[in-house]
Amino acid sequence: MSRTIVIGDIHGALKALQQLIEKANITKDDTIIFLGDYVDGWSDSAQLISFLMDLQETHNCIFIKGNHDELCYTWLTKNTYNPKWMQHGGQATIDSYSQLSKEEKTAHLRFYETLLNYHIDNHNRLFLHAGFTNLHGPHHEYFDKLFYWDRTLWETALAIDPKLKKTDLNYPKRLLLFNEIYIGHTPVTRINKTVPVNATCIWNIDTGAAFKGPLTAMDIDTKEYWQSDPVYTLYPDENGRN
Repeated sequence: MSRTIVIGDIHGALKALQQLIEKANITKDDTIIFLGDYVDGWSDSAQLISFLMDLQETHNCIFIKGNHDELCYTWLTKNTYNPKWMQHGGQATIDSYSQLSKEEKTAHLRFYETLLNYHIDNHNRLFLHAGFTNLHGPHHEYFDKLFYWDRTLWETALAIDPKLKKTDLNYPKRLLLFNEIYIGHTPVTRINKTVPVNATCIWNIDTGAAFKGPLTAMDIDTKEYWQSDPVYTLYPDENGRN
């Protein structure tokens, strides 16, 4: 039976992804939706991109764009980078790309250029890296960068008073547009969690793999989830983004 599996922010942790694919017994019958941030953090960023490119040859994969992927693409194409990128895992990505040939880097650029800002499935479920701000939905968003930088959608969901009804006039309109919304970007470790967190219609699947948490995959229909070992234990000689 086919499943739809969503996977949170990986941040260069190829070992964790390989472990997770085995734990979740992901097969060619499954659809895998990756929520972005493939790079920056652990030492396998470039190798992870190569792995994902190979994976999409044999599996049904949907790749969402993350803010770190955009930062890496900017560096690869313009040979410039945001200094803050270096403070948030960029150096590990630069180091990993030093091991690739020019031809491999060119192939990676094509991969980055195919990343989606968001995906909506046939059950009115939205998948994107961070959020959106337009009250009429992502189709009407004015600035694409919000799809992979926004944190207000998640903050709004967390702040909702449980007593507030969806029919109330002041219920946030963005939270009424989709049956479910799946995001990453803001690690749930910020609220002292290391498992997927559900707030209103939103599921946050970023369980802090770049820091001290595990990488997570979840079956969006059953809500069963699988986790890698805490990623830092798979890269004991590295700091990741800690």
